Amino acid sequence: MLDIKRIREEPELIKARIRNRGGNASELIDALLKCDEKRRHLETEKQSLQGERNSKSKEIGTKKKAGEDTAEIEIAVKNIGAELKNLSDQVEEADQTQNDLLLSLPNTPHENCPVGDDENANPLIKESGEKKEHHDELENHVQIAERLGLIDFEAGSKVAGSGFAVFRGNGAKLQRSLIQYLLDQQTSKNGYTEISPPFVVARDCMIGTGQLPKFEEDMYGIENNQLFLAPTAEVPVTNLERDKILSEDDLPIKYTAYTPCFRREAGSAGTGTRGLIRMHQFDKVELVKIVHPDNSYEELESLTGDAEHILESLGLHYRRIELCTGDLGFSAAKTYDLEVWAPGQNEYLEVSSCSNFEDYQARRMKLRFKDAETGKNRFAHTLNGSGTALPRLYVALLETYQQADGSIEIPTALRPYFGSDLIAADGS
Repeated sequence: MLDIKRIREEPELIKARIRNRGGNASELIDALLKCDEKRRHLETEKQSLQGERNSKSKEIGTKKKAGEDTAEIEIAVKNIGAELKNLSDQVEEADQTQNDLLLSLPNTPHENCPVGDDENANPLIKESGEKKEHHDELENHVQIAERLGLIDFEAGSKVAGSGFAVFRGNGAKLQRSLIQYLLDQQTSKNGYTEISPPFVVARDCMIGTGQLPKFEEDMYGIENNQLFLAPTAEVPVTNLERDKILSEDDLPIKYTAYTPCFRREAGSAGTGTRGLIRMHQFDKVELVKIVHPDNSYEELESLTGDAEHILESLGLHYRRIELCTGDLGFSAAKTYDLEVWAPGQNEYLEVSSCSNFEDYQARRMKLRFKDAETGKNRFAHTLNGSGTALPRLYVALLETYQQADGSIEIPTALRPYFGSDLIAADGS
């Protein structure tokens, strides 16, 4: 949520920043400012009446002590009470309208975010690792998984419909090994605290991290949409600190969590629809940071490096892309995407989006800390990124480590978890 004070002071700048995203919020911001002016006027009226009522109430007490008649003043106080009730209702209605308008505004891109319309304007920041070239003999992950009996896509569709898969035997073992490896790396090496959160989250939590109200149709709602299957561990984990005033000494807070993730988004036609590229349910290890505003961009670089370490340690070629303004997520001020190379698909696949939300989520969640120097409460900055998403990491591993004899080599770092150095050509 944007700061209403900032919108009052810099409305044209806010409009321009949102235009850079490809949206037009001019009418919305004008309506918001009009609502804000009305709300503040009503609040001033309310405070004035409260003062008048208090003054007359004291006058009643004085007159009673003097034995004077107070009937007329008591009627006036009663009438003021009725006016105050009406004003309070109007203030509450204006507050709700203003809050709804604020919730519908996206975050403003960071001033150094590259300006562009879509993904074609995203600058390449770096590439890393040896790139295995695509050739006709390479299989894609669907062919490999079905040949080795690692994943049963038909069974997933039979049980839950399209966009679901069943991992079997060594396929399930590889998935479990990856999850354990990712968690161990982020906790033991990078210093994150592991969280095992609920997979169901309340509506307020989804509003807090920005999935609602804009993306409600993409979510799996239950209990009349008061509860939702978590679309990402970002939601339950970040909301652990909701409605808190932290000590500055508590920062930074670094959490990591494994969860299955649930999203209704539809896949595009082709291998991605049937394979693991875009699923309604998928596994992910998430990284969440709650940090001091003064160094949140240094923390973004660190978090992105923690996600990159996973790809490097598994010997996968990847690239880091910075998202331009037109490609940014709704709540983000700045984002790096990590895209891993899948030689069988002959394309890069996004496995992590690492974002700084500045105080956008914190304002929604009322997540603050007490500044040690001033003693005042300030909104924290929140960051998150995948460390990493499993399906596309799984795809890249199968396609990168496929051997000429049909077997799959297990990366060295993963072997202690998997218990073998390969999956044989017969799937054993």
